[in-house]
Amino acid sequence: MEWHEELHERADERIGQLADRLWSVATALHERPELSYAEHAAAERLTRELAEGGFEVEAGVAGLPTAFTARAGEGRPCVALLLEYDALPGLGHACGHNLIAATGLGAALAAKDVLEDSPGSLLVVGCPAEERGGGKLALAEAGVFADVDAAMMVHPGVHSWSWAPLTAQVELKVTFHGRAAHPTGDPERGIDALAALIQVFGAVSALRQRLPAGSHVQGIITHGGEATNIVPDRAEGRFGLRALTTDAVDRLAEDVATCAQGAALATGTKVDVERLGRGFAHFRDNPVLSERFTEHLAACGIHATPPSPGVYLGSSDIGDLSLRVPAIHPFVAITAEEYAVHTEEFAAASASPRGRSVMLASAAALARTAIDLRTHPALVSRAWDHFHELERNGR
Repeated sequence: MEWHEELHERADERIGQLADRLWSVATALHERPELSYAEHAAAERLTRELAEGGFEVEAGVAGLPTAFTARAGEGRPCVALLLEYDALPGLGHACGHNLIAATGLGAALAAKDVLEDSPGSLLVVGCPAEERGGGKLALAEAGVFADVDAAMMVHPGVHSWSWAPLTAQVELKVTFHGRAAHPTGDPERGIDALAALIQVFGAVSALRQRLPAGSHVQGIITHGGEATNIVPDRAEGRFGLRALTTDAVDRLAEDVATCAQGAALATGTKVDVERLGRGFAHFRDNPVLSERFTEHLAACGIHATPPSPGVYLGSSDIGDLSLRVPAIHPFVAITAEEYAVHTEEFAAASASPRGRSVMLASAAALARTAIDLRTHPALVSRAWDHFHELERNGR
């Protein structure tokens, strides 16, 4: 038996030993869901587990009270394992972040025990606010990933896909300013801001007909007036935009702004178009890493495939990180394909027997991949070579 196969088997054995402990963490987070930037109990539990496992823990990283890092070893290659643990309003862990946290925790504990004093380091990063806020971007800008050679996490889903078709995303606020008037007594004085906003929806509907695959615009009206007997002098809408790349979503934002400016010109209103937050970049998969992880996942009993053509699964702050370091974000199914994330059914699956088995298999595969990166410098070099190739090609 080759020595690296022995390391893999030791990692599998360690995950088996940790199984009940990891499931206790997953169910504790599930039973006490916490929203973005308020994941205090989750962060405390995870840092305690990591400290007991021999990691050097730092809490409150990047000025975020519920972010943390935990390090074992020194120098490079440095493999980062990403933990998410925020929940959704009203739905709890309907995105399975409790399983993401437990999977990364298990991989970290197992890989550390197996690697012992091997060259390089493991960095566990507690990433708050994936659902609302983009904690990974704040951590990246604070330099947390400056010396990282690979950033890895596993997301539960309704498909088992070797990499994540995640698009770039941004949200726009469109505000029209008109002039109030009585619609019967003084109609000629009125400048209808709501009518202008409604025209934007019509223009966006025409725009949708020529959008390429992966691009999408969805709008809502957030303010449409105060009373039916007053011409609205202010109307506000929000538009969520997605596209295959960050450049493409920027161009789409310009197109939607043009729709708004045209509506303002046609109605005599004034319009302000504002980006809300920074949005998310598209995800850049590193196939050197994702293919290695997929091989290990198959060895653990789960066979992942490439994503179905033309299917996209939303956006995430892992996209911004993937443009900085080699990264993976595979999906592993915890329920049937007819269901969807962000539903009550998916929240239940995140605490189900299948959720437990997927968590353990994913943790073992993730630990194996981390071990390979720490013990095969050529694999790290190949991952960076492919990263730079995609970067040069603008992908």
